[in-house]
Amino acid sequence: MEKIIKTIDSQNRQSSWRFLVTLLKRFKAVIGQTNLLILGVFLGIALVIPEYFIKSLAFTGTSLVSIAPFILISVGIAAYLKAAGADKIIARVFSGRAVTVIIFASVFGALSPFCSCGVIPLIAALLASGVPLSAVMAFWLASPVMSPDMFVLTAAELGLEFAVAKTLATIGIGLLGGFTTLIFQRAGFFINPLKTAQTSSCGCDSKPVVEGSARWRFWQEAERIPMFRQEFVHTSIFLVQWLVFAFALESLMVEYLPPETISSLLDPGSAFIIPIAALVGVPAYLNGYAAIPVASGLLNSGFGVGAVLSFMTAGAMTSIPAAIAVFSIVRRPVFYLYIALSLGGAMVMGFGYQIFSLI
Repeated sequence: MEKIIKTIDSQNRQSSWRFLVTLLKRFKAVIGQTNLLILGVFLGIALVIPEYFIKSLAFTGTSLVSIAPFILISVGIAAYLKAAGADKIIARVFSGRAVTVIIFASVFGALSPFCSCGVIPLIAALLASGVPLSAVMAFWLASPVMSPDMFVLTAAELGLEFAVAKTLATIGIGLLGGFTTLIFQRAGFFINPLKTAQTSSCGCDSKPVVEGSARWRFWQEAERIPMFRQEFVHTSIFLVQWLVFAFALESLMVEYLPPETISSLLDPGSAFIIPIAALVGVPAYLNGYAAIPVASGLLNSGFGVGAVLSFMTAGAMTSIPAAIAVFSIVRRPVFYLYIALSLGGAMVMGFGYQIFSLI
């Protein structure tokens, strides 16, 4: 009798589990995978730490507002390229001599005002239109690390030498990432970098939306205006969904794992401080502006310039929102390459700057 009762109880638990899985699958089909992730994060916060729920919502909303200008600009550019039919022309320009294009993409990325999340729609549009991954990777890695306003703020707080070193390191990481990716591509890797499943939701079709020559003033042709509107709306929704999920996770890290706490656990005298600083930069880094006072505190605490540079560059490229945004549009091998190049490049530039400072 006891065995029968245990068997029935086990069957009931299995039935309940199957029912729950089926319910989740149907719910996912209705609201979508990304919305289900968002709902799961906020529901978990509300149940486990209800006192932090409102604060997490406020952090997510504030973060979205602060990044909104970059999102609007990048989404607008991507939608414009599609509506004007200019994506293929740009692809041909970027498909010139690989060395020249990678150098140009690295320098342009270091000077561009785009943040790591805001540049995602533009990157997706370039990849979808056929721009080589090596050139895109160079721009992708360099863009979030430095910008004109970031240079001014860095120089004011950390000194002109450090600001120049960070700019050169940014270009160097772009070059390293671009040429490394080029070597892999010529060996037959990363042929199709974009996720096939995401092409319809972020507006990154593999085929051009508009055939023929580019129409730079696309608004003069009525049939192109809906193309711009559809691309703008779809890409915005796609990006905002993933950013809400990313910022919700980041809000937990800000509250329970602030960068000051992590940095206080580091030993500035460690022989491995530069690679450790790069790894710590991944969870501890919030954004370029918030990282400047943290970097200043590290320097004042006796950390070498190489470790601080490694921390800032790695964190800018692999912060939680940036990593999730990258993961949402590219295949996993490309994502892993992006992370490896970010961390590896940050370490190389950190060691380089540390050696230079000792000469």
